Amino acid sequence: MTLLPRTSPATSPAAAATAHRTLPGLPKIRVRDAVDVTAVVTGLVAINLTAHFTSLSSAMATVPVGVACLVVMAKARGMTLADLGLGRGTRRRGLYYGLGAAALVLVVVAAAVALPATRGFFFNESYASLRTALIAALVIIPLQTVLPEELAFRGVLHGTLARLGGTKAVFIGGSLLFGLWHVASSLSLTATNVGLTALLGSGSAAQWAGVGLAVAATAGAGAGLTWLRHRTGSVLAPIGLHWALNAVGALAAAAAWHFL
Repeated sequence: MTLLPRTSPATSPAAAATAHRTLPGLPKIRVRDAVDVTAVVTGLVAINLTAHFTSLSSAMATVPVGVACLVVMAKARGMTLADLGLGRGTRRRGLYYGLGAAALVLVVVAAAVALPATRGFFFNESYASLRTALIAALVIIPLQTVLPEELAFRGVLHGTLARLGGTKAVFIGGSLLFGLWHVASSLSLTATNVGLTALLGSGSAAQWAGVGLAVAATAGAGAGLTWLRHRTGSVLAPIGLHWALNAVGALAAAAAWHFL
């Protein structure tokens, strides 16, 4: 008796495409993931421009409401709480790292304010009043800046970039976009910071030099915040560090003015 060769059943195009994507060494980028990242980045650009260059620029709720919409969109697209850095299993670890990072920032900033050589960089006219600095540190900065930005960048954007290109995409893309997010908010940096004005001077060249420094600094900070999110799996860790960098800086500005 002659043995006939065995034939495999026909494979559907969808199944073949799935098998092709799972072969070792082949990229796993999907159109859905690219669309999600594009939608999130577009949303961030729209929020930033609206918050700084439209009639809503004076509305404190513009950024929080915009980010809330991004979170809702991400959930609708299938992202879990763990994808957003809000998973229950990572909260304690994230809280410990966040508190530790905040304590470290407090020590470093306090030392910098105490030294006359570095104190000038904290002379921000926006926080010349201690009362204003306290309100900013405890209310405005957490609600208007830290929580929305961390949910947007270390939450939604982190999760979508991780799906698209893994850890490398998260660190490079997330850090760069976080730096660019601060272009609009740093346009008046040299005009309000005495130390930077003394260092860079005034005029448009000094203004854009200040913007460049701000983008580089916040991109670097974004890499550190992303590392904390990656290390702990929780958005609570970068929230702690981000709050310390902004809020302790505001309180340090008030303290610097009182040294005069």
